[in-house]
Amino acid sequence: MRKLLPLLTTTPHAGAGGRSALTCRYRCGDACFHEVPNTSDNEYAGDVIARALSRRSMMRAAAAVTVATAAGGAVLGAAAPEAHAARGTAAGSAAPTAGKALGARGLRFTPVAPNTADRVTVPNGYTHEVVIRWGEPILRGAPAFDPERQTARAQAGQFGYNNDFLSLLPLRGEPGRQVLVANHEYTDEVLMFRGYDPQNPTREQVEIAWAAHGLSVVVVQEEHRTGRLTPVRRHPLNRRLTATSVFEMTGPAAGSPLLRTSADPTGRRVLGTLNNCAGGTTPWGTTLHGEENFNQYFANGSSVTDKRYGLGSGATERKWERFDRRFDAGQEPNESHRFGWVVELDPYDPDSTPRKRTALGRFKHEAAQPRLTADGRPVVYMGDDERFDYFYKFVSSKRMMKGDSRRAREHNLTLLDEGTLYVAKLTGDSPQDVDGTGRLPNDGEFDGSGQWIPLATGNVSHVPGMTAEEVYVFTRLAGDKVGATKMDRPEDVEPSPRTGRVYVALTNNSNRGKPGQPGADEANPRNLNKHGQVLELAEHWDDPASDGFAWRLFLVAGDPDDPATYFAGYPKERVSPISCPDNVAFDPHGNLWISTDGNALGSHDGLFGVATHGERRGELKQFLTVPTGAETCGPIIQNRRVLVAVQHPGEVDGASVEKPASTWPDGPGQIVRPSVVVVYRKDGRPIGV
Repeated sequence: MRKLLPLLTTTPHAGAGGRSALTCRYRCGDACFHEVPNTSDNEYAGDVIARALSRRSMMRAAAAVTVATAAGGAVLGAAAPEAHAARGTAAGSAAPTAGKALGARGLRFTPVAPNTADRVTVPNGYTHEVVIRWGEPILRGAPAFDPERQTARAQAGQFGYNNDFLSLLPLRGEPGRQVLVANHEYTDEVLMFRGYDPQNPTREQVEIAWAAHGLSVVVVQEEHRTGRLTPVRRHPLNRRLTATSVFEMTGPAAGSPLLRTSADPTGRRVLGTLNNCAGGTTPWGTTLHGEENFNQYFANGSSVTDKRYGLGSGATERKWERFDRRFDAGQEPNESHRFGWVVELDPYDPDSTPRKRTALGRFKHEAAQPRLTADGRPVVYMGDDERFDYFYKFVSSKRMMKGDSRRAREHNLTLLDEGTLYVAKLTGDSPQDVDGTGRLPNDGEFDGSGQWIPLATGNVSHVPGMTAEEVYVFTRLAGDKVGATKMDRPEDVEPSPRTGRVYVALTNNSNRGKPGQPGADEANPRNLNKHGQVLELAEHWDDPASDGFAWRLFLVAGDPDDPATYFAGYPKERVSPISCPDNVAFDPHGNLWISTDGNALGSHDGLFGVATHGERRGELKQFLTVPTGAETCGPIIQNRRVLVAVQHPGEVDGASVEKPASTWPDGPGQIVRPSVVVVYRKDGRPIGV
């Protein structure tokens, strides 16, 4: 059959996967070109902790509680993902009828073809607009953006750089308005400053970069007849949090000697949040923000802290250590321990201090998405975005209080400080059939069972040889010790609001199966994995607090013509090609939407919708693409609008302010600017129906 959605044949990027080398430098400190941090069985763990603790005795670990292993293997039953009766058609049905040719409800649009256009491309009948750009003023007194006369003070009142995670929350008492919260993951100094010298940044440039990191809160006004959104400038709720704002450490590790520095001998007060990637929105009206590739900001780390978190041995790319000693691990060995957490922000209280929740563990957090148990306790799912690292969850010991009273809000702001932190171990049910090529096992699916291994509960460790505070600060080491499953870069995680099934984006792992590296397993079935996969997980008894689960791969990404791809059993000639899934979200119809990062098929990154249930389960369609060099982040799918964060446009090798690789969003002669985009139908009707 002729391919309906042809792939491009050229690849525009030269970095890992489809990323440019410039992206690798500024976003994650060339993580894919460094030694893989996970070398477990991790015999060096004790030495690492001993160095970090300095003169503290390791004898405290002798009282640690033995790991409590979860019971029995999981079986796929009523609580597990749906089984498929046949290959080549959707589960339990013949091929879709002509009367349903437009697609699953919520996905009835003409797919966007793969392309390399320097613009946002959307389906026929849809339009898009920029909601807010880097540098637009949102606080009182902030000046209009002027890239030639930018100052740190100006940037601290303006929308930050490289927007990633997005959340939209309701605003009571102000009809048609919502609160937009955005992460600002990192800065591309070479695309921000004319004449930038990477070897000799100025103090002003560094302080502008500090102010461009962090979080933004901005109220937006919706237009009644369309899906358009407009920022409400200087609204009382508008707020900026930066790399120098005050944050509070809370939970069981707060105050630990491992978190104390010369500037903060209490171990409870931190300046800034760094490299905020994906996050989550809580049922009690706060937002969660994961600190991801924090290691790249700290210099001279080889002799004083652990290699497991990837701190470099020399100077950093941005040279911040020249202007603040806290970024020099040789001088402040514990400062890096104060990053790599989940931050909770109350966007309705502009005077509140955001909190870093130590009970959720420290690693390269890509996501922190909560759901509630039947009795109202939050469960937060989290990915650690590193090759061969782990997937976690936290189960709170407290119940959420309903309502918006002051008492309820104060109580709910303590929910993520007490509970149990777990790491996942997955077992495939057809290990003998996994050969590293991506060929499906004889039973027709990559699937199996899993267990949640407890790491710590409050001040009690479940990991032999580690105290509870060591588990929280060195969570990766704890995962190593208990034998967690090494995954292909677990990034964003999203529980379905309809079914409770949990979807995990595994972006890629080009090191899988290389000499000296772990080979394929059923959850990560391809060696040299360029394209990634999406895992679907169902907790035992539909209970998020369960210690066991069933799992299967929902998608194995790539060119649908490649035999090593899988789309939940849906006919592959009817789906769009997809590579490197990153962020995930659900629409009102229960479809999963996937944004990509580093497309290794030659097209620009984009946003895709895929049906998760019914006869069209696995039907995947591309909704948009982003401009040259950009990544698609933070998708929000509402009834009448789709929002995405267009991150790092123009981030192509050799690009600079003087030699831009993109002219988006404002055209030739204007500086390229990361921005939030809204997409809606021209006729004002709901998305995809």
